[in-house]
Amino acid sequence: MADIFEKLIKNYGPLGQHRERAHGYFAFPKLEGDIGSRMKFRGKEMIVWSLNNYLGLANHPEVRKTDADASKEFGLALPMGARMMSGNSNYHEQLERELAAFEEKEDAILMNFGYQGIMSAIDAICGRHDVIVYDAESHACIIDGLRLHPGHRYVFKHNDVEDCAKQLERATALIEKQKSGGILVITEGVFGMAGDQGKLKEIAALKDKYEFRLMVDDAHGFGTLGERGAGAGEAQGCQDAIDLYFSTFAKSMASIGAFMAGPKAIIDFIRYNIRSQIFAKSLPMPLVLGNLKRLELLKTKPELKNKLWSNALKLQKGLKERGFDIGKTDSVVTPVYMKGGVEEATAMVMDLRENYKIFCSIVVYPVIPKGHIIYRLIPTSVHTDEDIALTLEAFSETKAKLDAGAYKVEAIPDMAEAR
Repeated sequence: MADIFEKLIKNYGPLGQHRERAHGYFAFPKLEGDIGSRMKFRGKEMIVWSLNNYLGLANHPEVRKTDADASKEFGLALPMGARMMSGNSNYHEQLERELAAFEEKEDAILMNFGYQGIMSAIDAICGRHDVIVYDAESHACIIDGLRLHPGHRYVFKHNDVEDCAKQLERATALIEKQKSGGILVITEGVFGMAGDQGKLKEIAALKDKYEFRLMVDDAHGFGTLGERGAGAGEAQGCQDAIDLYFSTFAKSMASIGAFMAGPKAIIDFIRYNIRSQIFAKSLPMPLVLGNLKRLELLKTKPELKNKLWSNALKLQKGLKERGFDIGKTDSVVTPVYMKGGVEEATAMVMDLRENYKIFCSIVVYPVIPKGHIIYRLIPTSVHTDEDIALTLEAFSETKAKLDAGAYKVEAIPDMAEAR
């Protein structure tokens, strides 16, 4: 019998193989100081484009005061226990009511974290005879939820409504054959890597031909899309066709937690059957009160969303004018597509950070195919025109170096030793 640890030591995985050289710089970097458009990295001030603090609420004075006052009054322990047993409160239920009303749904359930929340919701809803149809570029939390599903699942090509219909045809045929089960379609309001909105309206229209329920993960759309900031469903005019609306508080709310909204009967079912919440401690009171304040500001201060979009459009326009490929984004998420290997990408990241003081996230192989580089820029309402101008200039200069072959290196430098 082999030691289960032995195989782990022999193969740390596609990302873990670089851990000794990359840790602390390319992986697990430490940003310090107040959350904002400028923070410190290794003692140097950086313009930061890697934080999902879309509306700038992380350091909003009203939010900071509410967080501090709630922590002083209640501490982090209250309420103790899981919601079902001893961890419920009037504030938890108030937040659920306000979220449901904001999303124009009958009810909502709070969750401690978005990742395990949606995983567990999928697990609670779908049995072995049910079929799940999902977008190929769904977030990892959805994929892990699918891995819990004991029944069939069919994937459709990203945002390909025709292929979605084909998979619904397959799902319908299977259910008719087994004479049991239903269909759940899962997609996203905004795909966090490419920034394109899910084709919610077109997928919802397939209900005219197929019988299914629609679940939407709108983590990046909540607070940023729609006239009121209610998300991609509101922006596309199909909110009522979304049966289960999910979002996390970790993006536009700059907090911790998540929620799912939908018909009262179904939310009640989830409330009494979602294992990750039934067997986990309730969301602490300071987070609940802090999220109530954040939701209030999201609803009452449209200028925050307006400023976010002003910055995003300036950034995207500037990139396109300089010849950069930003794909099909129709959200504030701003990807920049380039060509190059892993070694070139790491050298370019170092140049951006060390010489231009620009900190942004980069995606390379094995997450995407070899020879491709994606920078993902996340604009916020607190970025300035100067931040944008300096970033555009830095990208123009480093892209010229990339094209000229200046970043060709033999190996990823050992940044861990430089700490």
